[in-house]
Amino acid sequence: MLSGALLFLSMTTQQQWKPVEGSIMTRWAKNVSTTAPHSEYPRPTLVREKWMSLNGLWDYEITRFSTVMRSVDTGKILVPFPIESALSGVKKPLLPDQTLWYKRTFMRPAEWRGKAMLHFDAVDWEAVVWLNGKEIGSHRGGYDRFSFEVELKDGDNELLVSVKDPTDTGTQPRGKQVLKPEGIWYTAVSGIWQSVWIEPVGEAYVRRVDVVTDATTGGVKINLDVDGAKDGDTWTGTIVGPDGVPITMHSPGLRTAEFFFDRPHKWSPSNPNLYSLNVSLTRDGKEIDRVSTYFAFRKIEVKEDAYGRRLYLNGEPLFQVGPLDQGWWPDGLYTAPTDEALRFDIEKTKELGFNMIRKHVKVEPERWYYWCDVLGIMVWQDMPSGDKYIGGDDPDITRTPQSGAQFETELTRLVQQHSMHPSIVMWVPYNEGWGQWDTPRIAAMVRGLDPTRLVNSASGWTDRGVGDVWDIHRYPGPAVSPADGRRAQVLGEFGGLGLPLTGHLWQDKQNWGYRTFTTLDELRPAYERLYVQLDALREEGLSAAVYTQTTDVEGEVNGLMTYDRAVVKIDPSWARALHARLTGPVPKTVLLVPTSEKLRQTWRYSFTDPGSGWFEEGFVDSSWKSGEGGFGQKTTPAPNVGTEWTSPDIWIRRTFELSSVPTDVMLRLWHDEDAEVYINGRLVASFKQWVDAYVNVPFDASSLRVGRNVVAVKCRQTSGGQFIDVGLVRVERGPTPHP
Repeated sequence: MLSGALLFLSMTTQQQWKPVEGSIMTRWAKNVSTTAPHSEYPRPTLVREKWMSLNGLWDYEITRFSTVMRSVDTGKILVPFPIESALSGVKKPLLPDQTLWYKRTFMRPAEWRGKAMLHFDAVDWEAVVWLNGKEIGSHRGGYDRFSFEVELKDGDNELLVSVKDPTDTGTQPRGKQVLKPEGIWYTAVSGIWQSVWIEPVGEAYVRRVDVVTDATTGGVKINLDVDGAKDGDTWTGTIVGPDGVPITMHSPGLRTAEFFFDRPHKWSPSNPNLYSLNVSLTRDGKEIDRVSTYFAFRKIEVKEDAYGRRLYLNGEPLFQVGPLDQGWWPDGLYTAPTDEALRFDIEKTKELGFNMIRKHVKVEPERWYYWCDVLGIMVWQDMPSGDKYIGGDDPDITRTPQSGAQFETELTRLVQQHSMHPSIVMWVPYNEGWGQWDTPRIAAMVRGLDPTRLVNSASGWTDRGVGDVWDIHRYPGPAVSPADGRRAQVLGEFGGLGLPLTGHLWQDKQNWGYRTFTTLDELRPAYERLYVQLDALREEGLSAAVYTQTTDVEGEVNGLMTYDRAVVKIDPSWARALHARLTGPVPKTVLLVPTSEKLRQTWRYSFTDPGSGWFEEGFVDSSWKSGEGGFGQKTTPAPNVGTEWTSPDIWIRRTFELSSVPTDVMLRLWHDEDAEVYINGRLVASFKQWVDAYVNVPFDASSLRVGRNVVAVKCRQTSGGQFIDVGLVRVERGPTPHP
């Protein structure tokens, strides 16, 4: 009879809820449970056996006042999906002058007695919580978990939650949420958007297990934070490593325990080795709490080598390459439909041959970082942005005391609550001047909170000379920042190649990318060209690069996957081989035909149309002028303009000699805008739009020959700056590692 009753209840609740139609959905939407959505244990870094999920259907109501609601009966909302999402079953905005109310009842399990911890993993933004008619606490912050120690009663327990969210009318951290989404700004997210759950605890219980490892020495230090600790309490820990051999540690008096492994199994993307740790807390010989966690040996640092200051993992240089990951879903917005979906993005990123993810101005549920730890991928973790935004040449903003305090509080919680994850290798307090404030002090604060990871103080154009890396953004790029002798050079954003695919779009019109293509066949060579250019920049000291982006998001169509994750735009096996070059030996560039970037080269040129055959070997260019490259406007931000060019079109020619026909030869050029390159009368490459740095580009080199060769170039300019310069290089590579 009980199973029949549960089946009836499940069918009844399913009838009370369904996703709101009108937008694309992921394949996982059909698997969303109304009785137990996201039913996996939410906190893998501190696990207890007994717990209960409070996710599921709650009553909700939206009001324009904050008086405690005794009756909440507008309808049902599916927690933990934000109210603006289709999977919530509501899909309505919460305005800044409104209050969102949640209410549900639940039964205390018969075997639970005494205290319990009520957990909210994330509520955006300001929450007040009542239990059985009594206010038990409040919280401000949209990305960090908070908890209350509670006493449950027999029978029904009533939970009431109110939420207010100013979104972009306030100064609080909010990331890319806006009330009027467009461009790079997305639909607002309000209310409960991560799991709500409860677990019983005793009179004393473990609040946190801190594990500090040293990958160089093999040392591990374990310390317990215990609520209600008394003299004489002890703990015992059992460690099991990748070899499966258990090691037991005892710590009387709750002192820090230390142990050394002769040959620790280190964590890396290729070998994500984890150690499990089970802890038993005892008092007077009786176990009063038991928790489990995990840790890893992993060292991230910046070290000097022949190529400058570079990123090192576990004592070895490793080029870090991965996508900018916004973490948005068309059906759940901030909340993935299921844990399987959450894992899918990480698995697909690995399958594409990336070893890193930059989590962009959003904080994920802890299970996302758990999957990064388990699957093996490094994470650059952004702090969600807020308050005012500035331009690249502007000084840091001035915050009010309230805004500054809230930002520091939420940043501190971000670092402290996620410090157990070995996958996180870098903290990023600011992006492109968004809310950028008191940068040197904030960078130092993060360093003080966590000296074991790198600090990227400002990803983008607002560098203040502090932190471990100098991070620039360049679209489509790629490019490398100048070396300053103190920090590693990284490319925090580049690419953004867009491809809208009908049937997988959030909106039918006004979709965009930093460069937009119409077919997969057009996208692939453009993508390859970016990574060939990127590979060459390693010789100049580039240590990492972040491609924009993992998926399409709302009107942005520059994802490696469509927003619904139904189509991967780049073939994974092909991409994996392409990306594998970046983790192999650093290529060496050998100059064959110099550009004018270091020493000006002489060309024949014409500003007027020379007529047909101008690119042929036998064309007589004696009537053309002779001048030094490069050619362009003096005001164009390009180096070494030798001859000023301000007309719409230019034609240039020169000859060069080759003693042998090289392999792995590439064009080296700076074009602004469209350019056509001919060698010995044959069109070998054409380029659209512009680049803003010298780049190495593969081309059809079959027309090259021993002896005299002729290169002829046409460049056309329509607006903005203009510049053209061309040469040839050969790239020498060591063996490429297996992808």
